[in-house]
Amino acid sequence: MIYTISKSPKSLIGEVHLPSSKSESNRALLIQALSQQKFTIANLSDAKDTLVLKDILENCHQENYFDVGPSGTAMRFLTAYFAGIPGTRTLTGSARMKERPLALLVEALRKLGANITYLEKEGYPPLKIEGAKLSGGSIVIDGSMSSQYLSALAMIAPTLPQGLKIKLSGEIISKPYLLMTLKMMERFGVKSTWKNAEIEIAPQSYSYTKTDSYVIEGDWSSASYWFQIAAFAKEVDFCMWGLKKESLQGDCTLVEYYQPLGVETTFIEGGIKLSKKPIHVPVDNIHIELLQTPDIAQTLAVTYAAKEIYAELYGLRTLRIKETDRIKALIAELKKIGVEAIDLDIGNLLIPKIKKSIHPPTAVFKTYEDHRMAMCLAPLSMLFDSVSIENPEVVVKSYPHFWDDLKSVGFVIK
Repeated sequence: MIYTISKSPKSLIGEVHLPSSKSESNRALLIQALSQQKFTIANLSDAKDTLVLKDILENCHQENYFDVGPSGTAMRFLTAYFAGIPGTRTLTGSARMKERPLALLVEALRKLGANITYLEKEGYPPLKIEGAKLSGGSIVIDGSMSSQYLSALAMIAPTLPQGLKIKLSGEIISKPYLLMTLKMMERFGVKSTWKNAEIEIAPQSYSYTKTDSYVIEGDWSSASYWFQIAAFAKEVDFCMWGLKKESLQGDCTLVEYYQPLGVETTFIEGGIKLSKKPIHVPVDNIHIELLQTPDIAQTLAVTYAAKEIYAELYGLRTLRIKETDRIKALIAELKKIGVEAIDLDIGNLLIPKIKKSIHPPTAVFKTYEDHRMAMCLAPLSMLFDSVSIENPEVVVKSYPHFWDDLKSVGFVIK
């Protein structure tokens, strides 16, 4: 399927209710499964990643074969969870999931007593996991590969007889996601300490003392595409509901990144309001470190390229092992509007100055089975008569009603 997207006039006026945070939802689900005191979760994400995790957690005591599809979060969280509960289970995923490394997490779990076997390629899914009584204790793990490994280990840590000391080596990536995990655990009664390069979590029980449901915040990663549209728009009067100023999500830094591009953010009750202000100082020569917030890297790369701003984006090495190699995908698709982005081969991406202005895309945009590629390219319809995107259904992974939300504020999609 191919969607052709257009927008006239080139303004952003209206409102949307953002999808719930997928990251927060997935952590709440695993904590709920680990908790002896049951609680309810309100405003749970309807993203496919979350629905897959929820379904497997609900059925893991009745079945023994589970396919997470392309969900990396589900694969990592379930690997840690299954390792410590009775029963033998097979955990697999899509073809791309079988290319995404898992060895660091598996090795760490094995040191805690887990019995995990690779069924195909060493170090990669699918896995056979025979539940065991994990002991806990102390482990050393490289923090430069995936914060989801660390989050998975941290969430099972309080259930282990000896608790867990996680000694971190290397540079820690996506630190805000790990901080989100620890702060959410604290909301459910589990305390931890993080000093220097060591996280310590003693044996303790999850509990939720409030009488009402735990409420999930809206998703700042999904908000990024609306910031992008606002940056391209001539007029902006737009509200996004569900976001908080004091957020657990690192992607709330969007406010700072888009302010120099003329996008003004005002926090209001229940959400935020975007407006457009004049740019008195032209923006150029941008240098941004995105090691801690990789989920907005594609959005920013396309924004700077489309606005013909020289930019160097650092800390993107984990983008190579996402749903696709996102650096290669960005380079290929930006060429279609005349921007020759450069892979610096050390996890950095350079958006150069171009000799001529950007032009309408020369071909249909590919999405590479990556939800974020589809959504970061759609806003380019604000700059041209239209853009066409293949396999638009990939957005169900994180923002299922993205296309409907675009239609609700005047985008035409055929």
